[in-house]
Amino acid sequence: MASLSSAISNPGHILSPNALAHDVKPKKICYSQCHAFFLPPHRSPICRMGFVSGLERKNTLKSQIFASVTVDTPVNTSPEKVQLPKGDTWSVHKFGGTCMGSSERIKNVAKIVLSDDSERKFIVVSAMSKVTDMMYDLIYKAQSRDDSYLSALDAVLEKHRSTAFDLLDGDELGSFLAQLNHDISNLKAMLRAIYIAGHATESFTDFVVGHGELWSAQLLSCVVRKNGVDCNWMDTREVLVVNPTSSNQVDPDFKESEERLEKWYSKNPSKTIVATGFIASTPQNIPTTLKRDGSDFSAAIMGALFKARQVTIWTDVDGVYSADPRKVSEAVILKTLSYQEAWEMSYFGANVLHPRTIIPVMRYDIPIIIRNVFNLVVPGTKICRSTEDEDGQGLESFVKGFATIDNLALVNVEGTGMAGVPGTASAIFSAVKDVGANVIMISQASSEHSVCFAVPEKEVNAVSELLQSRFREALNAGRLSQVQVIPNCSILAAVGQKMASTPGVSATLFNALAKANINVRAIAQGCSEYNITVVVKREDCIRALRAVHSRFYLSRTTIAMGIIGPGLIGGTLLDQLRDQTATLKEEFNIDLRVMGITGSRTMLLSEAGIDLSRWKELQKEKGVVADMEKFVQHVHGNHFIPNTVLVDCTADSSIASHYYDWLRKGIHVVTPNKKANSGPLDQYLKLRALQRQSYTHYFYEATVGAGLPIINTLQGLLETGDKILRIEGIFSGTLSYIFNNLIGRKTFSEVVAEAKQAGYTEPDPRDDLSGTDVCRKVIILARESGLKLELSDIPVESLVPEPLKDSASAEEFMQKLPQFDHDLAKKRQIAEDAGQVLRYVGVVDMVNQEGAVKLQTYKNDHPFAQLSGADNIIAFTTTRYKDQPLIVRGPGAGAEVTAGGVFSDILRLASYLGAPS
Repeated sequence: MASLSSAISNPGHILSPNALAHDVKPKKICYSQCHAFFLPPHRSPICRMGFVSGLERKNTLKSQIFASVTVDTPVNTSPEKVQLPKGDTWSVHKFGGTCMGSSERIKNVAKIVLSDDSERKFIVVSAMSKVTDMMYDLIYKAQSRDDSYLSALDAVLEKHRSTAFDLLDGDELGSFLAQLNHDISNLKAMLRAIYIAGHATESFTDFVVGHGELWSAQLLSCVVRKNGVDCNWMDTREVLVVNPTSSNQVDPDFKESEERLEKWYSKNPSKTIVATGFIASTPQNIPTTLKRDGSDFSAAIMGALFKARQVTIWTDVDGVYSADPRKVSEAVILKTLSYQEAWEMSYFGANVLHPRTIIPVMRYDIPIIIRNVFNLVVPGTKICRSTEDEDGQGLESFVKGFATIDNLALVNVEGTGMAGVPGTASAIFSAVKDVGANVIMISQASSEHSVCFAVPEKEVNAVSELLQSRFREALNAGRLSQVQVIPNCSILAAVGQKMASTPGVSATLFNALAKANINVRAIAQGCSEYNITVVVKREDCIRALRAVHSRFYLSRTTIAMGIIGPGLIGGTLLDQLRDQTATLKEEFNIDLRVMGITGSRTMLLSEAGIDLSRWKELQKEKGVVADMEKFVQHVHGNHFIPNTVLVDCTADSSIASHYYDWLRKGIHVVTPNKKANSGPLDQYLKLRALQRQSYTHYFYEATVGAGLPIINTLQGLLETGDKILRIEGIFSGTLSYIFNNLIGRKTFSEVVAEAKQAGYTEPDPRDDLSGTDVCRKVIILARESGLKLELSDIPVESLVPEPLKDSASAEEFMQKLPQFDHDLAKKRQIAEDAGQVLRYVGVVDMVNQEGAVKLQTYKNDHPFAQLSGADNIIAFTTTRYKDQPLIVRGPGAGAEVTAGGVFSDILRLASYLGAPS
């Protein structure tokens, strides 16, 4: 049995079938002596490992290992040598396993090849879909002495037989099936040997696995010939020579490969050549593979050898995306990428090309085109030397794309003893090398106090233990303070050639991350500026990706919204959002997605966004019991959307008490609810302090004046250095309506009843007439101006008669109100006699550091006397506007204008988060 094991572990052994059956000790022949083992009499030098009995040669065994894995291509026996043409006349195509997955797909590939109007075409193909995995499985089962390898081999045979019957007929079919059966017979004998030995070397494995490419190349070439086009097929092991390296990769030998290509072409000239991908030979003519993404690499190498016009990689995607579309649904297809950009994105895990695929074509500036074999109308992505002025691609974006790597850990080595000590970094990374860990990213402070680097999480324990061991003396002496492991990390990389010449790209990137409440743990950037790499928490990775992708205009500014209180104002806001959503997406790149709506009893949740045209129906059909904690977790927990805003449309103080925690979690808050800003002073100051020190936003324009820009105007005055002297205004739309209509013979109770009937008052008019609502608006403006006042510090003149404050119901109050009309009638008469009117106003007196809510008289020519309907009016007296106050006037009540004010705040938030302004 040892002899068989030796044979399988050394391709230099030659076995006969009898040796397999009787365990006869085989003879060993050196590679320099075993040309019969590698060379069929009519083919160029290449290692052929397989089993063919009955082949006699002089001075050799009667039976030898030999693989005939090809259908003979007619050889040009003319003594005249055919020169290999090179240059733009050649177009190289590569079709992967998915493209070659079935007979129908192979026919589709043939159509693409035939429709290419290039003068000469070189086509590289992979094995049919799943075949490579099936071949590896054969090796595994044979090594494991699992008898099912035989049925698995039959499945491989049947897959190719049935495909051949679908595609071919006549002599082509007969020839292919004869060769297929011959190859399967050889493979069965080889797998039997592996079964007996219990293991197979890499060379034997590569040889077995490579059959999938040989069969698919023969099938496609037959189909092309069937369509009347002269076509040869190439076993690239006869041409492509590579040198294996220590890192499980191979380096092409371009000089030797070029010589072999010219020799092959001189014997097999054709304008259409179908070649095997993935497989090649070593300089000793031993079959090998090009490892990961080998077929793409084959196409790039052959493109370089032919100095082709372009290399087209056909896949099942439309091109290279700006980000992983599984993580960023709005990722876009990039029209162009530079070689460097594609290289960087490949390194960081983007599904582009393996970095080594780009190397051969870069030498001759050959572009690579990534196209979808199932969607021919899409032009795909072009990878070339420079992307300058390519159809305006990326003119608004300096970052081409983003990629991520998950399941990493950071290792941080720090200590004062590292500063200025040569060799510390060398010792650290020497230890990492000894463990065999792959360093993904390195970051070092200029003070040399610390070095941190990222490695795969599965390797971090070994790295940490060895570093602790190597640096034990320095750690004990205090020269190093710690070797720290930070688990659960991910890398986010931004890639773009224009980053190198554009100031502010880094600032924009980190600003987007900060606004999404993402903490950056480490940063790395090369001086070429082709990429900026940051390390974030693994759970933040998708949200970070979405945030930066949106910020660089590659997708809409997407905000997950939760609407609290779908009553009069909240319901109106939802209707406004419904009507404007499409316009915001198309014209302003803003995507507002309502992920949840909750009332006091029922809430409606959605994973993708609620259909606002049916939200009331959906709430009835799919609503669940309201739970504020679950509601917030749902709206904020969607990692596919980087930004979250909760819109509180209630007047509930218990909801307002949550604002602080929401802001601290990175959730933005927009509200018309006055309770938070007019509540206890210490809570207000705490809330504002958090708002100022974080990147979360708290907007409350609609708390004063509904949709009027009162808060924004005040903030603008203060921010530009103006000094507020006095703020005076009619802040209640209800009370504005009442006093604007208190004319002629109308009594106060009649006008209040009229306002209630028109819907201007609360269900209980005492809520308006008490002045509490106006007081809250005054306290909000006072605090905004810098006064530290409590609600109780503001004197309020109530319009509710004292005896009626305790009325059992609103109806009882309205019935008894006429009894007290004479009090207000008397005040009104005094005012009219003096040429004045009554107005209910709120005042912030910055000079005397006080506020008030009261009934006041104004001359008939005063702006406050000119109001109509339910309008509000606010006058700002400042050092700049001292003689002529700055006046803001307009509708100050009603669901439409209040909801509009809230909507305006939401859009202001979108602008702050990166939407075009």
